[in-house]
Amino acid sequence: MNIKPTLITYLFKLDLFKKVKIVTESPFFQLTIELTFGFFALLVVTRILRKTQINEITPFDFISAIVMGELLGNAVFDDKIKIGMIVYALSLWAFLIMIVEKITQKFRRTRKIIEGEPAIIIRNGQIDFNVIKREHIDINELLSILRQKDAFSIREIEFAILEQSGNISVLKKSKYDNPTSEDFSLPYKSVYLPINLILDGEILDDNLQSIGFNREWLINEMNMFGVEKVKDIFYAEWKQDEGLHIVPKTKKTS
Repeated sequence: MNIKPTLITYLFKLDLFKKVKIVTESPFFQLTIELTFGFFALLVVTRILRKTQINEITPFDFISAIVMGELLGNAVFDDKIKIGMIVYALSLWAFLIMIVEKITQKFRRTRKIIEGEPAIIIRNGQIDFNVIKREHIDINELLSILRQKDAFSIREIEFAILEQSGNISVLKKSKYDNPTSEDFSLPYKSVYLPINLILDGEILDDNLQSIGFNREWLINEMNMFGVEKVKDIFYAEWKQDEGLHIVPKTKKTS
């Protein structure tokens, strides 16, 4: 009496096992597992790297994101690459990106090499054609970007800076700024560009010399702000009409 049900149960389990085996060996099943795992792996990596908005990333960040996507895409559609290899590839690439970011945060010269630096393409209302040529910007592209900044004529611009992200920051002449000086019958007022003197505890000697000052002057100005050491300053800028502005590093409190 018990043999028949047992045999039926065995055959049922055997058939079910075969179906499960067929499903798990299906390329669609493998693709689903790898793609789902890769999706969450990329999500975790992105959260760890804490990237900003897409229009704020540097060319290095953009290339890194493309390579990471290629790693995942090639791994998903290659039968020989297993999940463990996907984890290793994404983890190694994320680790390398984090190392590079730590280096660029610590060493200013390395940051300049990897991320580049801002370039002044319009200075005192005049286009710097050497910078335009070096950065491969044509006049139509420049005018288009300026229009996006609500500047429909180059004569309105006092300074325009090409940022590392590819965006252009614009400082208009005072008579074209909102509200305009002409609206209130005010006299023309010169516009000055802030000059960075200290970044992350490092003095920018080239900028300091460009405004006619030296380290001794800067140290004296720092002392007037109650700061003795350059390494204690996060950011310092100088503006001709406003003087020196210092942002000290905030110390962590226990």
